[in-house]
Amino acid sequence: MKIDIFNHISPKRFYDKMLSIAPNAKDIHKRIRNIPCLVDLDERFRIMDLFDEYVQIICLSSPLEVFGPPPVSTDLAKLANDSMAELVTKYPDRFPGFVASLPMNDPEGLLKEARRAINDLGAVGVLVFTNVLGRPLDKPETMPLFGLMEELDRPIWLHPYRTADFADYKGEPKSHYEIWWTFGWPYETSVAMAHLVFAGLFDRHPNIKIITHHLGAMIPYFEGRVGPGWDQLGTRTSDEDYSLLLKRLKKRPLDYFHMFYADTAVFGAREATVCGLKFFGVEKTLFASDSPFDPEKGSAYIRSTIEIIDNLEISAVDRKAIYEGNARRLLKLR
Repeated sequence: MKIDIFNHISPKRFYDKMLSIAPNAKDIHKRIRNIPCLVDLDERFRIMDLFDEYVQIICLSSPLEVFGPPPVSTDLAKLANDSMAELVTKYPDRFPGFVASLPMNDPEGLLKEARRAINDLGAVGVLVFTNVLGRPLDKPETMPLFGLMEELDRPIWLHPYRTADFADYKGEPKSHYEIWWTFGWPYETSVAMAHLVFAGLFDRHPNIKIITHHLGAMIPYFEGRVGPGWDQLGTRTSDEDYSLLLKRLKKRPLDYFHMFYADTAVFGAREATVCGLKFFGVEKTLFASDSPFDPEKGSAYIRSTIEIIDNLEISAVDRKAIYEGNARRLLKLR
């Protein structure tokens, strides 16, 4: 079986509520409104039927805090999670699990909703974006979530988020040519990972499980900078002594990055898949396509990712681990 662990969906009730709150939301939300299978289940099932023994773990595609402060974000999270849980119950052979969304701008509400979604609704984990309205994840208001997820022994899906108003150059008001997405999102993921590493997250919570989208983004390709480069942390900084931070950490920075998990959603890039797999290892790599955000609106990334994995020079045992074994173990699937 092929368990695709990162697929976006907008359950109809949630989708209608989202449009009523923000009917003209821009950038990535414009794209969301133009992909039928995000909402249309018949179209989604038609696409899924193109692939043998294929199922999807479902999640939303954008953070909820962008729609408003609590209780707007909190109510949206409840609606989204209730709706996805209903889909899993109704279509277990299609959707063996869902990833809960959280109101990340509600410090108490996000912990409460995480517990409810996992304990009461059966969510297999939670979805977190790389920043909370421009603030990093290693702030006091969001760090308790990582302790809770270690306690619940459920993974965190880490998804990038940035919009066109994040300029490429200091002297400009916006990002051009969708650079904010093409290069900005991998940068966002890498930065979020680095903040968690240097905040000492893995020293405090060594059993935390974080699945990084797009095969760890920039990290595998920049292993030299992350490794020997960050072994020299502080040598390039004048106004702060980062050498003290290195002394506080129990491991090399590079070793912590190997503690993340990663998915195979690299949009059909074989060499990127080989690079990421070498960095994270088979035991920490999970099959994902990032469907339905492809030029065919649902099928292309699934097909190309399967073709790549099927043709990797790995054993049948390792291939099965990537396709389903790691997901069953990590997500505690029956």
